[in-house]
Amino acid sequence: MRLGRTFSVLFRSYPLFRAGSIVFCCLLCLGIISFITLETKKLPEITEISPSVGTAGDVMTIRGEHFGDERGTSDYVEIGGSRLTAHGYLTWSDTLIRIVLPTNVQDGLVVVATRHGRSKPGFFANEADIPVEVPPDTQTSLPVITSLTPLTGSYGTLVTISGMNFGTVRGSGAVFFSANRDDASQTTFTASGKNDTAGEFNLQYIPASESNYDYEYWSDGEIRVRIPDGAASGSLYVQTEKGTSNVMQAEIRLLAGTKSYTGRRTYVLQLTEDVEDVDSKNATSVTLRVPRPLVTAAQPMADVTECKPAPVIADYRNTIIHQVELARAATRKIKFTQQFVVAVYAVQTSVDAKNVRPFSEKNRVLYRATTQPDNLIQSNDEAVIAKAKEIVGKETNPYLQAKLVYDYMLATYGFPSRFTRENATALDMLRKERGDAYDFAVLYTTLVRALGIPCLPVSGILVDADLHVQPHWWSEFYIEHFGWIPVDIALAKGLNYKAFKQPNDTRAFYFGNLDAQHIAFSRGWNEVKPALVNSKIVRRAKSYALQSIWEESSEGKVNYSTLWNDPVVLGVY
Repeated sequence: MRLGRTFSVLFRSYPLFRAGSIVFCCLLCLGIISFITLETKKLPEITEISPSVGTAGDVMTIRGEHFGDERGTSDYVEIGGSRLTAHGYLTWSDTLIRIVLPTNVQDGLVVVATRHGRSKPGFFANEADIPVEVPPDTQTSLPVITSLTPLTGSYGTLVTISGMNFGTVRGSGAVFFSANRDDASQTTFTASGKNDTAGEFNLQYIPASESNYDYEYWSDGEIRVRIPDGAASGSLYVQTEKGTSNVMQAEIRLLAGTKSYTGRRTYVLQLTEDVEDVDSKNATSVTLRVPRPLVTAAQPMADVTECKPAPVIADYRNTIIHQVELARAATRKIKFTQQFVVAVYAVQTSVDAKNVRPFSEKNRVLYRATTQPDNLIQSNDEAVIAKAKEIVGKETNPYLQAKLVYDYMLATYGFPSRFTRENATALDMLRKERGDAYDFAVLYTTLVRALGIPCLPVSGILVDADLHVQPHWWSEFYIEHFGWIPVDIALAKGLNYKAFKQPNDTRAFYFGNLDAQHIAFSRGWNEVKPALVNSKIVRRAKSYALQSIWEESSEGKVNYSTLWNDPVVLGVY
């Protein structure tokens, strides 16, 4: 009471005290309001859900803010009143969440919950209950096919497509063929698309391949393209940035045998690299070239779902390019993270050797590019040529020649006691008669190329039944009008590896067949050019990608270290 009377006397007697008391009360009220407002702003907020209509197995992207930099124990996404289980989350950041829709997903409200509370809901609908919208009428600017010649062909056959509105240059245009996949009737499945946007992958179609040099001519009224490996009899269409053309029918016949793509597995991969112990006062930059998983007939989807920090270039010669100025680095450690969704099919071939002929179109770009020597494949070496001729003798059938080389290497060469990262050449293995999976793939490719048969070494990773990962190498050789045939001598030789399903006869299986546990990052030698003059170049020997540059730093006095981690499998579907 005495304190109250004192305050009352001071308040009435001293104007300055009265003014100070009023200011204090105002500031106190403002502080309380600011605190309440700040806490309110921390509530998670959803700004976009994509797709808002989908099915089980689709990847949903939720954009907004205040989700938190990583998912804590009290953070979750709720759809239709049901919380997602832990394995359903692919990405969680303060502004972006990606999840795999569960098998029991239902229509309902989508809510993001954190320790600060629950967001205002969005809405999701199960596609099975939504009627299909009638597409709008096409415009005259869309590409139009008027004729197709020939109507029947095999892999590698040159097809002429006549019509209009194809564009004077190809740009992002592509020709799509019906796909030879066991699940093509499912039409689509949803996965995160390129450039951090959600998209659908179409199982029904396969595009002609740039890496196989399928495109030979493109103009506004005519396209000449080769039937891609992995195509099947059925529809063909042209797609440009203006839209999609009408559909024509083409028949695919493989006279030398059969090829199938079955048993798709979809992997979530993560790659990380660390630049640490940074000590630089100069304008020194470090450029990292991170390999991307390939897109091939057997591996038709390899999409980036996360890339931190944002890259300088998202895709250059199948690499993601990161660059950092060391003098500006805020910390002594910089972490780079990439996450991919990759779809892989098992490949099965059955070849009737009597219908195989030597390559006739030796002026074809694919033939020249995959039979010439390069920095990795020394197929012009006299010792290699002599050994290849010794192995095949008088045999002239390219398929049987490739099989003779395979059988010879299985019978002659052994594994070393341990895997080494040391650089080795095909000539080293010829002399030592021992080698690891890398050496087997390089020597096999070298011997087959020396016989004039198109062949490529393939590098990537092998995922075992426990989702453990190891770098791995195998080969592919090409038979005209049949396409690429996989060969994995290391697994045929008995490389320690836990398959999802072990073949009955590994030696017979791994010549012409490949399981869906091989994820490819490069085919052939990827010659990446330096970005700077007099830069310091780092190349990783015997790694999961065969490329000339992994890391490049500019001139200047600098002290730092880089850790390249092997890929990790976060999940498989």
